Parts: sequence; C-alpha cells; structure tokens
Amino acid sequence: MPSEAQLVRDFGASRITVGRAVRDLQLAGLVERRAGSGTFVRGTREPTALSFGLLIPDLGETEIFEPICRGMMASPLAQAHALLWGSATATGASKEEEAWRLCRQYIDRKVAGVFFAPLEFASARDDVNARIVQALDEAGIPVVLLDRPATPFPRRDGHDLVGLDNRHAGFVVTEHLLGLGARRIAFAAVAHAAATVDARESGYREALRSRGLEAEPSLVRRLDPDDDDAVVALLAQGRPDALVCANDRTAARVMRTLHRLGRSVPGDLRLTGIDDADYAAFLPTPLTTLRQPTRQIGTAALAAMLDRVAGADLPTRDILLHGELVVRRSCGSPAR
Repeated sequence: MPSEAQLVRDFGASRITVGRAVRDLQLAGLVERRAGSGTFVRGTREPTALSFGLLIPDLGETEIFEPICRGMMASPLAQAHALLWGSATATGASKEEEAWRLCRQYIDRKVAGVFFAPLEFASARDDVNARIVQALDEAGIPVVLLDRPATPFPRRDGHDLVGLDNRHAGFVVTEHLLGLGARRIAFAAVAHAAATVDARESGYREALRSRGLEAEPSLVRRLDPDDDDAVVALLAQGRPDALVCANDRTAARVMRTLHRLGRSVPGDLRLTGIDDADYAAFLPTPLTTLRQPTRQIGTAALAAMLDRVAGADLPTRDILLHGELVVRRSCGSPAR
C-alpha cells in the first residue's frame, strides 16, 4: 500500500484519520504492517473444508430430523464443508449398538465435530448417551446436540443444544385451546419419551395457570395411544374437552383410537399436536399443531458448530427457536 503520507496527499485527509483507517484495516485482518517495509494487503484464503458427522439414531423414525439435516446442507455456511451420514448398520444391531458404532467410526475418521440427537426410548438411553458424549469429549471432537439434552434435567453436559423452544410450544397450543373456550384440557404423551416432552408439558401447565386453572392429575397421562382402554380411561376419569398431544405422532395415533371408539374430533374432543409432520394436514381430521422451524434449526446448528470449532472456550449455549401455530380442523376452529 502507499505510505500514510502518500494516502494523506491522495485523499486530502488528516494524518490522524489515515492512521486510524489503516489500524482498522489491520484489526480486521485485511492488511499487515511490516516494520521497515510498510503496509501490505493480506492475501485471501479459502476456508478450510471440514467434515462433520451426523449421529441421529432416530433418523427416519422421528419426523423432524431429516428436514433439520436438509437445513444444514442448504445453509450457505455448508458450502465448504461435508456432512457424513455414516454407513449402514449390520443386520440385527440394536439402536444403542448402532449409535455407539457410529460414534467410534467418527472418532476413527477424526471428524471436526458431531451433531448428536440423543437416544430417546431405549431403556439404557441415559447411559448410552453419556458414554457417547464422553468418548467424543475425550477425542477432542466438538458436539452440538440436536433437539434434546443428553443428560436428564437438571444436569447439564456442557454441550451446545439447538432446537425448538418446547416450553413455549406447549404454552402456545394450550393457550390456543383456552382461547377457543376449552377448560378441561388434557396432556398426553408416550412413556419414556425425551426431555422435550417434559418441557412441552411444563408449557401446557403454565398456560393453564395463566388462566387460573390447574392441571388435574387425571388429565396428565403417559399412555399407549393405540390402547383403547388407556384412551377410554383418560376420557372417563379426566372428562377432557380438549387434548394436547406431545407430538403429531401421538396425536395421529390418539385420533385413530378415538375414531375406532366412535368418538369424533373435534366434536367430542378438540385435539392438537406439536411438530407439523408432513402427514398432519392429511389425517382424517387435519391436525392443528405447532410447526417446528426445522430448516432454521439446521442452519443455527451448523453456525453453532462452526463457532465451537473456531472458539472452544465459548460458554455453553441453548439456542431455542420459536415455532408457528398452524390451525386446522382438529381444534374446532376454522382453519387458517
């Protein structure tokens, strides 16, 4: 670059202004000053291509993970990098065994980071999840958690988490039913579900309290949605006029059971889900639900991973995004 004296003459600026401008360029990494030689423009470098592993045992079973992965790949931040899906499992391997095998595979390949969606329904899920994150930590591989924590509340495992604000989601769908006049609102989920379900239940309870109501024990159930007796018991003991299901899959199964029992949705029971899975609009009664911003979750997860790779001393973060209420006929309100 020209000397500062030459820049003063060329641009008619003061020496102080030119000196500050050159320092700003230096702080931005655009120029470097060499003692006795002058100021030089730094050459541009292509970003280093990195490979990241996707460790998602529920991929293909839980509807949100494939669009989250598509959101990662569609992000402009992904252009210089690669996402590894892992190879096919051996016949007969359990989900826990497959997750551990993929973990070891990514460690052996020395990937730059792993996106991990912890196991949900497995009986030994807490032990397996803890084993996986410990192995990745010991290998020095950054981990970004998708959708759910790897350890039970209130413990925190020190890894960034990106997903839906589940507490807010439970609040929004319950508040919608309250606004339609429902007062005996039940909450249903399957047993041994992820911590995200507990957060959704918490939002459901807060929405009731905001209207001076409380969730009666008979209205909050962990049940098999395909079990006629379990659904009949909920209807008989809780006498609900509306039902918040922890996710769309549970809502779809409850709806099928209600139809089998001769009950109508929303005539006998208003019904909502959470997630807005692809099939939610095509159920016998289209489902009111809260849409997960899956594409944005994927983009945010990749950004969090790149931040973690660039600055390992960052504080642990929960990056929680809000969803959008999608109103269809199952709640008894005109679709919009």
